[in-house]
Amino acid sequence: MTYQEHFNKTIIPEVMKVLGFKNPMRAPRVEKIIVSSCLKEALQDAKILDRAAAELGQITGQKPVITKAKKSIAAFKLRKGVSIGCKVTLRKKRMYEFLNRLINVALPRMRDFKGVSDKAFDGRGNYTLGLTEQIVFPEIQYDKIDKIRGMNVTIVTTARNDQEGRALLKALGMPFKEAGSKES
Repeated sequence: MTYQEHFNKTIIPEVMKVLGFKNPMRAPRVEKIIVSSCLKEALQDAKILDRAAAELGQITGQKPVITKAKKSIAAFKLRKGVSIGCKVTLRKKRMYEFLNRLINVALPRMRDFKGVSDKAFDGRGNYTLGLTEQIVFPEIQYDKIDKIRGMNVTIVTTARNDQEGRALLKALGMPFKEAGSKES
């Protein structure tokens, strides 16, 4: 059974029960996942951005889009239109595959991992998670990388509020920190 089938047959009924919904179409779903990386070193060396994009492509299984600065910021020595990062938007099958690998493989491989913060919701049920190392994914070989880079993973849901989004991610198996834990 694929992760998408598991989601439709197991997780949707569980979320409906937790939130008290009667109609399965009312239950929140994961709409898309955006994986992005922004590199200040790309201002000096464009090849760094190519390597980061290649690693992001290995992790997600999809070719990344190079992102450009929207406005000039003199304090950061940044000009409008300069390439500074890369991102991938995952949907459907690749989205569920990536979510499964993130929750069951990558997060448990993080050093001193005690769970992810449940305070990173945006008020509309979407969740953003920052990873400090790309080597937590098994696709990346440690001896082939030139530098450890971080990335942001944004999980966009159809939830109407943070409570619905939290219930959905908890049912998916997202390892949130315990309520008594003081670290954030």
